[in-house]
Amino acid sequence: MADEFELAGKRYRSRLIVGTGKYRDFAETKRAVEASGAQIVTVAVRRVNITDPGKENLLDFLDPGRYTILPNTAGCYTAEEAIRTARLAREAGIGSLVKLEVIGDQKTLFPDVPATIEAAKVLVREGFQVLPYLNDDPIAAKRLEEAGCAAVMPLAAPIGSGLGIRNPYNIRIILEQSRVPVIIDAGVGTASDASVAMELGCDAVLMNTAIAGAKDPILMAEAMRLAVEAGRKAFLAGRIPRKLHATASSPIEGVIA
Repeated sequence: MADEFELAGKRYRSRLIVGTGKYRDFAETKRAVEASGAQIVTVAVRRVNITDPGKENLLDFLDPGRYTILPNTAGCYTAEEAIRTARLAREAGIGSLVKLEVIGDQKTLFPDVPATIEAAKVLVREGFQVLPYLNDDPIAAKRLEEAGCAAVMPLAAPIGSGLGIRNPYNIRIILEQSRVPVIIDAGVGTASDASVAMELGCDAVLMNTAIAGAKDPILMAEAMRLAVEAGRKAFLAGRIPRKLHATASSPIEGVIA
């Protein structure tokens, strides 16, 4: 059987979710998305045009029939702003699946967790399928799952930092307790970071800057696709335990001296 994951009632083969910001133009965005193999593409409603057909529109380059377009509320600093942005995307016909971001600080871009929970509760009541961006905080993840979110999206590191997973232990706790998909969001810098996330058992990885900011975004998109696939296979295969001392690769028991 295909190794797929389910998100908000739909099944996906690719466990790599990519963003659409910071590219030179929409044409490069399209090429990178295609190279990544992603089936879910996230779009900042307040920064990239997907609602005005009279202007250059990202959806002219990314077919909504081929990709799940995931609008996000990037750039929102209050629950009210985020709720309004999500409603705008749905009214434009993008759908009810939304990545919820409520930022608490302009320098770190860490989420405002209380405001995120507040906005999530409202959007869930209104029929949205909410994917919230949060700190690597198991308690916040639990509260958001209890609020009815379709997944939880803990950061690996600050947005755009490229630092990789800073606290794998908290991510493991979130994975152990969660009954919804766990998607690493923010902080991935290179292919090995994506592989580590998948080896931990995460359901998917979302990234933007790591691909768009690379010297060769198209090649990096392909590298990320392969890394996610490799990390997932390694998780399913089950790694050997770590040991302090060596163990011979070839057994010597029963060998005649």
